[in-house]
Amino acid sequence: MRQLSYSVASCLFICFASSVTSTARAQHSQHPPTPQSSTPPSGTQQSQPSEYLQPQPAPVPQPEPSSEEETSRYLQPSQQPAETHPDHPSAHPVVDQAHAGHGEQPVHGGEMMGLLGPYPMSREASGTSWQPEATPMGGKHFTRGDWNLMTHGFANVAYDHQPGPRGDDDVFAASMGMLMGHRMVGAGTFGWRAMVSLDPILIGKKGYPLLLQTGETADGLTPLIDHQHPHDLFMELAVSYSRPLAANNAWFVYFGLPGEPALAPPAFMHRFSGVDNPEAPLGHHWLDSSHITFGVLTGGYVHGNWKIEASVFNGREPDQDRYDIELHSLDSTAVRVSYNPTPNWALQISRARLNEPEQLEPDVDIDRTTASVAYHREIADGDWQAMLAWGRNKKNPGLTTDAWLLESALHLAPAWTLFGRFESGEKDELFADDSPRHGQMFQVDKLSIGAVRDFSATRFGTFGVGVVISQHVLPAGLDEVYGGDPLSTMVFLRWKLEDAMQHHSETPPANVAAPEKRH
Repeated sequence: MRQLSYSVASCLFICFASSVTSTARAQHSQHPPTPQSSTPPSGTQQSQPSEYLQPQPAPVPQPEPSSEEETSRYLQPSQQPAETHPDHPSAHPVVDQAHAGHGEQPVHGGEMMGLLGPYPMSREASGTSWQPEATPMGGKHFTRGDWNLMTHGFANVAYDHQPGPRGDDDVFAASMGMLMGHRMVGAGTFGWRAMVSLDPILIGKKGYPLLLQTGETADGLTPLIDHQHPHDLFMELAVSYSRPLAANNAWFVYFGLPGEPALAPPAFMHRFSGVDNPEAPLGHHWLDSSHITFGVLTGGYVHGNWKIEASVFNGREPDQDRYDIELHSLDSTAVRVSYNPTPNWALQISRARLNEPEQLEPDVDIDRTTASVAYHREIADGDWQAMLAWGRNKKNPGLTTDAWLLESALHLAPAWTLFGRFESGEKDELFADDSPRHGQMFQVDKLSIGAVRDFSATRFGTFGVGVVISQHVLPAGLDEVYGGDPLSTMVFLRWKLEDAMQHHSETPPANVAAPEKRH
């Protein structure tokens, strides 16, 4: 069965990578002619100091951009035909450094460039991971001098009902706040990111009740079972630097204390398909539990729509002290290959060797393998995203277990979001060391569906109310322990910090030129 799972995941990645290609390139519409007095002489290009592009009688061939121009922080409406940039579909305008205002916000219809390579920032997710480029960008964006800044955050105040002998009722508040910035340094881009959470205060060491969830500890002595651990106060304190090598190519380095290694898809609270669900996935420790790693150094290379990267990092998961910065040796390694064939798709496969990740199992290493496919599509009234992911943990010594996840979210502007998640996995940590059933493996399934109703955005963010209902399907060997197949419920109030006009579906087409600047 495990060999079959491994083969299915490998075939899934290969099939999508080979079959999903960008076959259509939208053509830039021809700009209307300008008055004869403003038309430049034949064979020359008009000088234009403005941040806006002047309409031209016909597309004017542009010289090949230099490395300096490739690292421009903003995409501007371009006069170049889309065919000259085959790796960037026309849904995203092309860099025109000659008309880019230094340190300014992008013009209407423009788009911010990424920190790690010459592509739109909407491709970047948690750590150095990629998501579909078509994903809308949240948060608030602004500038201070040469710095381009973004702030983002959310908070969920939830009533949690987990039934059965192992269940509990609780009220908790989960939160995350982030501030990031970047600017040009030489021919490259320097970036930094700071992310914090109030979970240690508002949730506490024991976390919140979540049936079948396992991983980490509340006291350094006993494992957390049927509870989701809180996040640390410091979720990410990271810096990065990238520099182009040629058109569509770049190298980058990333260091975090804490940070996220080159392993797994984007963390669940950072991906469009999972952020609206207040429950952590049951496969969290098979997929993305390394998103808070105290010590990680990553180097990578970007070539068009491909990225390969490798990390050395501290493999130990955070301990029960959620307020400190933990210092350990960089004793673990990871490598990840990512491929975004079109703006709608993101694929990755990754492999890592984690040295003694669990505090309570100091002599057990884990070989972790993950693969995922994410698809995002903009629809008439919003956005839809889905992701299929697989993770495998091979303990040394110990068992090999798999986890599968399929999740989806449909945002219907301006108010509703519908989401769902199905998980199937093998759990071997449902009983503590003193139980005769300790170490036994059980196949468990969970289906969650939910909805969020947002209210009108304000200057302080967007407020909403939501509910998620989860049905658990357990083997007969767990019926007595959990009381059959429990049905859990979570009702929550949500706050998000975001700009009401940041949604990309409200952005005019990229090939519509900005209005001529008046003098």
